[in-house]
Amino acid sequence: MRGLFPRTLRARLTLGLVALLAFCCLAVGVATVTALRGFLVGRVDEQITSLGPRLAAGLEHERRPDSDNRDPDTRGVPPKTFAARLFGGRVTAAGVVRDRAVVGVPVSAADVRALNALPPDHRPRTVRLSALHHYRLAAYPGDDGDVLVTGLPLRPVEETTRRLALVELAVFGIVLALAAVAAAGWVRLTLRPLRRVAATASRVAELPLASGEVALPERVPDADPRTEVGRVGAAFNRMLGHVADALARRQASEQRLRSFAADASHELRTPVATIRGHAELALRRPPGVRDGLPGDVRHALGRIQAESVRMGDLVEDLLLLARLDTGRPLAVEPVDLTRMVLDAVADARVAGPDHRWTMELPEEPVTVRGDEHRLHQMLANLLANARTHTPAGTRVTVRLERPRRAAGEGAVLEVEDDGPGVPADLRDEVFDRFVRGDRGRSRASGSTGLGLAIVAGVAAAHGGRAELDSAPGRTVFRVTLPGRPPA
Repeated sequence: MRGLFPRTLRARLTLGLVALLAFCCLAVGVATVTALRGFLVGRVDEQITSLGPRLAAGLEHERRPDSDNRDPDTRGVPPKTFAARLFGGRVTAAGVVRDRAVVGVPVSAADVRALNALPPDHRPRTVRLSALHHYRLAAYPGDDGDVLVTGLPLRPVEETTRRLALVELAVFGIVLALAAVAAAGWVRLTLRPLRRVAATASRVAELPLASGEVALPERVPDADPRTEVGRVGAAFNRMLGHVADALARRQASEQRLRSFAADASHELRTPVATIRGHAELALRRPPGVRDGLPGDVRHALGRIQAESVRMGDLVEDLLLLARLDTGRPLAVEPVDLTRMVLDAVADARVAGPDHRWTMELPEEPVTVRGDEHRLHQMLANLLANARTHTPAGTRVTVRLERPRRAAGEGAVLEVEDDGPGVPADLRDEVFDRFVRGDRGRSRASGSTGLGLAIVAGVAAAHGGRAELDSAPGRTVFRVTLPGRPPA
């Protein structure tokens, strides 16, 4: 039953209006038919009262019930008037007026019982006779201890009420059909402001509210506080205003943070390079002098050099993300992704010999237009991520193919491993900055939490997207690239 009930508000309101009108029509029809029947039955009762027992009194002498009786006076008696005489619980005579004469009618045992059940109080009652159907009968006491019965048929009343019911059924059917069409149009017109609210909400839902600078110019035009929909529209407009203000504040905060990261990274490049240069210079002193350095000093200089290299890489990653955030144009040139995969996997085999590296490449080279250096960095970060966060012996597969819906344009690059997978609480934010698989602050793995953020940023800068599909025993990082980056 729930499946048969309409789901939309417009359909429910239309159905409700039509159902209410149908109930009203039914009530009117029943009331008119009942009133007309009562009126017509009252007229019949008046005729029976005016006739009295005169016709039945002509049946004083006992005759066969089925014999013709032409003796009673039938002047002024309507056709099909029924008359009967009962004596001692038996029907001594019964007939009906036809052609100004009383014609005998057969009386069954059920008719005898029904006639005997009539109290002789002059009040008409409805009785069904076997040969004559429904009649209104009134019983009168006779002079000889008998009971005289007079009645008129109810068939004219039934035919009149049936005809009225059929006419009302046809008229009400036409009225309901027209009312359904009119109600559907009226409800549609009435709900137009609510549809505008829904359309505004749909347009707002399609905006990329999660990131970037977002403007919310959409407003509901219907904001009249005197109507229910107007109050909903006004509340929705106030909510959009609050959301727009919150988004503006968030965007300003993110912009300040990114500007600070870019400025700090830029300012750190020179001191980091200086520290690294001095450490390398100290370690490259002549052998005689260098051998004179204590061992702990040589170890400290080595650590300074290593940490300055790592800090330099971190600064370069932050600067790259800052450039991607500001939308600086990328180099646009043909890039052979097949050759890039071959080179990157060869490098990964050297860096991670304890992993099993495999490739699945198409027969024809896959080429896109973009920034080769950034795309190579993106692929290297994906391979480094797989090498760093999976145990030894893990199989890492690099897969390159054409997108199925792009008619030969663009490419889909996948890096799949059979490692333990990405924790469920990190999957939604794995491409965010400074998100690391190790929640602690240990740097044993050498991860800065920027590698996958650079992957997502480079893919977005080329007009593509980066996705993650992870489960225990299978993790796939998928990058979809168009044939050429957006202008």
